[in-house]
Amino acid sequence: MYTVKEIFYTLQGEGAQSGRAAVFCRFTGCNLWTGRESDRLKSICQFCDTDFIGTDGERGGVYATPQELARAIAETWKSGNGTGGRPFVVVTGGEPLLQLDEALIESIKELGIEVAVETNGTIEAPPGIDWLCVSPKVGATLRQTHGHELKVVIPQLGLDLEALESLPFTHFYVQPMAGTQYDENCRIAVAFCLSHPRWRVSTQMHKHLAIA
Repeated sequence: MYTVKEIFYTLQGEGAQSGRAAVFCRFTGCNLWTGRESDRLKSICQFCDTDFIGTDGERGGVYATPQELARAIAETWKSGNGTGGRPFVVVTGGEPLLQLDEALIESIKELGIEVAVETNGTIEAPPGIDWLCVSPKVGATLRQTHGHELKVVIPQLGLDLEALESLPFTHFYVQPMAGTQYDENCRIAVAFCLSHPRWRVSTQMHKHLAIA
């Protein structure tokens, strides 16, 4: 059984896959924040800007089987009227690895859909994921220490970016934290990448384009 906030068709707005048409499947729940504003300041992750509470979003609900949820993802891709290219789903949250399992990954891939996952890295990922993006958070133990993309929201006091660079990822990104200090955070990200050329800046392109 899978509890889903929403499933929708849009463009990926962050990281190495930025600009690519994708279905987003957002699971409810997270292990670093309840999603309630009243709990934000006592949570490990205090800067999340995503609503992952409840099942009231587009195509949200409780899916009884992996096949049922995989079909909903495939139908969402088709309803976007996309032609050409390989169907692509970004499984996110909240923290998707609280629910995503090997059975669901297999069911999605059986329908010819490429599977990407965005995780905080506190739970080891099941096999079969085509694109794994890990976004570490200060105060949370990093258990998924390899993947395709490491994407770090900055600044996070106490996060050792140079140590993270030693991990076996293919792509390394810093992303300026949204909020009232965004302009300054952008300057911090630019300066870091200029002095650490292996890293690149990721922005939330979907916000600039005013899309979901």
